[in-house]
Amino acid sequence: MAKFVVEFEYSVDREGRQELHPAHAANLYDLAERGILLLGGPLADANAGLLVYEAEDRERLEQLLAEEPYVKGGIVARTRIREWSPGKGSWIEALNRPGQHAA
Repeated sequence: MAKFVVEFEYSVDREGRQELHPAHAANLYDLAERGILLLGGPLADANAGLLVYEAEDRERLEQLLAEEPYVKGGIVARTRIREWSPGKGSWIEALNRPGQHAA
């Protein structure tokens, strides 16, 4: 499984996203429960969000992103996808401890 960092830049402000936010949040909770969305949240210094996914490959990730309510609703102005190979940091160390499972 590959990990991807995805940045959504929005074409509307937070208030303009409110109508679609319940569907967006429900989608993210579903993906998290399925182990696909590892982290996600808004960027503090930009009209954007950052999400970390684990998917079979980029094609599968792009299918998932096409179903994202903000994307379907036309309020994502730009999507940036980067494949990521995390290897260092306290989260990685915690995952590598005996008895722990990698995400």
